[in-house]
Amino acid sequence: MNSPDLPQWVEAYTSNLYSWAFHKVSNTELAKDLVQDTFLAASEKIASFKAESSPKTWLFSILNHKIIDIYRKKVNQPVNLGNQTFSEFFDEEGTWKTGKKPMEWHEEENHLLDNIDFVAVLQKCLDALPENWSTTVKLKYLMNKKGEEICQELGIAPTNFWQIIHRAKLQLRDCIERSWFQN
Repeated sequence: MNSPDLPQWVEAYTSNLYSWAFHKVSNTELAKDLVQDTFLAASEKIASFKAESSPKTWLFSILNHKIIDIYRKKVNQPVNLGNQTFSEFFDEEGTWKTGKKPMEWHEEENHLLDNIDFVAVLQKCLDALPENWSTTVKLKYLMNKKGEEICQELGIAPTNFWQIIHRAKLQLRDCIERSWFQN
């Protein structure tokens, strides 16, 4: 077997790895760092590469583990809610406060996610969430992962997962209504 040629792999696969990393993390600098970390890990483990898979598959496997580690770290960070509590939306009896009850969203002819301006508002609202909430929402709704898979990848309990999703949806809805529908 020929010795693996890491410099050749860097040239051949950097663009594909970066595209995948950016798709998963939506951050240019973080995506670049993940690709760099992938090649660093590959260089440290190159002796263990047995060519049972293609170099590209092996590198993507390393990258995916790096991405999961990033998400795991984000979710395990403490959440600073500041004054964002359920009391912002509900009164003492648990009913919606005036002006906080969800509005009816009437989509126009086009789907909202096809509207560039709406997608910018959605991204702004996702970014306003605590980081671990944003990560969980992105995994569930943008990457279409199942709850069990997200819990396993992020190392969280199912009850914590559903609390995060519920609270994040409340905050997202409120932000979108203020930023999109009331403008």
